[in-house]
Amino acid sequence: MTHSPETSPRDMAIQYLARREYSRAELVQRLQSKGVAIEAIDPALDGLAAEGLQSDSRFAEVFVRSRLVRGQGPNRIRADIRQRGIDDSLTDLAFEAESPDWCELATQALAKRFDDAGASPRERAKRERFLAGRGFEFDQVRHAMQHAWEDPAAR
Repeated sequence: MTHSPETSPRDMAIQYLARREYSRAELVQRLQSKGVAIEAIDPALDGLAAEGLQSDSRFAEVFVRSRLVRGQGPNRIRADIRQRGIDDSLTDLAFEAESPDWCELATQALAKRFDDAGASPRERAKRERFLAGRGFEFDQVRHAMQHAWEDPAAR
């Protein structure tokens, strides 16, 4: 999609939004990369937001939900969503809407990836690094290491 005089910034943004939700910051970046002047971008995006076609809060909800399904933890989700221009208050609201059980999510991610806790300290450390890389906090990692290979009904 290239910027031409007959394609308005609003139409370009709508083409992006037709594929998936975008944060305002992502749309600004994409439109600027297509050669659209910032003076033309802001009014177009303001109009889309006023019409409900673009919403950072809706983007945050969709983003958080998709990352939870992937088995990612709170630290990773927060870092990734900040890069997309979403502030912490919208992220907090999205977390509240989903109300994830982070310990259970960490437990499921670990059990899905590994068959056991590991026989050696090196193997256990590998499992802990896996969860830390996924963005889980220390307490969530510790909980998962203790409960990941129990019968799910016993959790």
